[in-house]
Amino acid sequence: MIEFALILPVLLVLLIGSVDVSLALYDKAVITNASREGARAGIVARNPKLTEAEIRQVVRDQTDLALIHFGPIKPVPNVSVVQSTMGVDANTLDVTVSYTFEGIGLGTLFQALGQPWVLTSNTVMVHE
Repeated sequence: MIEFALILPVLLVLLIGSVDVSLALYDKAVITNASREGARAGIVARNPKLTEAEIRQVVRDQTDLALIHFGPIKPVPNVSVVQSTMGVDANTLDVTVSYTFEGIGLGTLFQALGQPWVLTSNTVMVHE
C-alpha cells in the first residue's frame, strides 16, 4: 500500500502528461490543415479573389468543430493573412494560425506559470 501511494502520483502525472501531449499534437494538426485550407482558398484562380476576411472565415470554419478544448469558453485561433504586393515579390499568400492550447493539466500549468502553450502553423502559397 505504501509503495502504491508513493508511485501513484508519478503514474498520474505521466498519464495526464501523455494525454495532454496527444491532444496538443491533434490540435497542431488541425491548425496546420486549417492554415493550408485558408491559403488554398485564397490562391485559387477565381474572379473576384477572396478578401482577407473571407480567408479568415475559411480558417475558422475548419477549426470551429475540430479543436479540442476543456473549459466553458472556447478559445478562438488568431488568424493572420498577408498578401504580397504585385510586382515586388513572387505573388504569394501567407496564412498564419496561432492557438493557445489549454489541455487537461500541462496547458493549465503553463498558463499558471505565465507562459501559455501557443501552437502556431504557417502556410505560404503562390497565386495561380
